[in-house]
Amino acid sequence: MKIKSIELLKVNLASTFIWKVFSEFVAHEYPQEGINTFKEFIQPEELQKMMENEKIFMLGCFDMKKLVGVLAIMDFCHVSLLFVDKEYQCKGIAKTLFAKALELCLQKNQELREITVNSSIYAVPIYKRLGFNITGEPATNNGITFIPMKMNIIKK
Repeated sequence: MKIKSIELLKVNLASTFIWKVFSEFVAHEYPQEGINTFKEFIQPEELQKMMENEKIFMLGCFDMKKLVGVLAIMDFCHVSLLFVDKEYQCKGIAKTLFAKALELCLQKNQELREITVNSSIYAVPIYKRLGFNITGEPATNNGITFIPMKMNIIKK
């Protein structure tokens, strides 16, 4: 398995992969409005625009040439996407992607004290295993229900 940056040329691949995993595990939690909002957010053009503006960076986990995991961080402090292929879940891919992303965030901002995420209900246990804690009540925005979570960064 190899962790690599998702470059602009691979955004279509990442978008398709994210949609597949989202549809399988998360979409059933959302009304149509939320599904539409999410689908809009992961459109290749939208992701490319955010990447070009350095608003977001994306990492992919590849098994040979097959994309099996994606993580995106917004503003070097907020997890906006984390998806792992069904066949590769519970194998440490999310943990490895997050560790690499955290390393990149700390390189960019050595004063970073916390990473946040608005977790789907499905992913709360995953984020808890990564070290995140729930910081508020479930909320809904544009049809997407989420649970706010954060992880404090402890400097060594």
